[in-house]
Amino acid sequence: MKPKSNYPLKHKLILLGIFLAFLVIFLSRSSFSSTHDVVYSVAQNSSLQASSEAKASDCSPTCSKIPNPLAQALIHYTTSTITPQQTLKEISVTARVLKKKSPCNFLVFGLGHDSLMWSSLNYGGRTVFLEEDAAWIEQIRRRFPMLESYHVTYDSKVNQADNLMEAGKVPECMAVSDPRYSMCQLALKGLPTEVYEIQWDLIMVDAPTGYYEEAPGRMTAIYTAGMMARNRNNGETDVFVHDVNRSVEEQFSKAFLCEGYMKKQEGRLRHFTIPSHRGESSLPFCPTLN
Repeated sequence: MKPKSNYPLKHKLILLGIFLAFLVIFLSRSSFSSTHDVVYSVAQNSSLQASSEAKASDCSPTCSKIPNPLAQALIHYTTSTITPQQTLKEISVTARVLKKKSPCNFLVFGLGHDSLMWSSLNYGGRTVFLEEDAAWIEQIRRRFPMLESYHVTYDSKVNQADNLMEAGKVPECMAVSDPRYSMCQLALKGLPTEVYEIQWDLIMVDAPTGYYEEAPGRMTAIYTAGMMARNRNNGETDVFVHDVNRSVEEQFSKAFLCEGYMKKQEGRLRHFTIPSHRGESSLPFCPTLN
């Protein structure tokens, strides 16, 4: 047997330290996944800011600080015991798009426990929430007055979905126009004026209720989101529909946002990217599937 080398204790400790350092680096790299890109980016920016502040010998009132809305969001979600309805993987789909496009215009059908998060991820942009429950809006406004929300009403119910699907097949519903002036039965016409006039970069359909027969359904919200995307001046709109495990969200998203425009499905969330159809008379309502 070959005898072992007798390294001095100091050399052994140095070698052990180097080995542990490489082990830590390897494990750190292998443990991260793509779903944590947004969190990593925020942490990296915070680290750079902290490093910059540490170098300052005296901090004046103009020193950089974390914006108040972001601070409130961090405190709220750190201390809250309520879990948003979307999963981490579902949220990450929209968060990745926001990371590229923010600050931007983001329209959300629904006001919920995740609203402060969406507004914070679009910091510096405009995030607008449309909610059917007036009492819930007031409750959220008292807690988070910085959120911009509007009360809207929906005339259609889940049990009318089949009839509305048939109504949506007429030529008037395939014509690209401002939903306010559309002749289609599916177009929402009672939204706040600015909702129709803003060029939305992202639209999330996570309301109205839609989970029982007599509840307001998401048929008109899905159709209107698709029409707003087609009617924008130029460019593309990313549209997200949640709860596609349900019949209405499944069928209406495929029919009016189009399978050919679908980019991804993660769990109960679908992501569509819809281009402007203005001045593009040759574009079909839905592209042909390959």
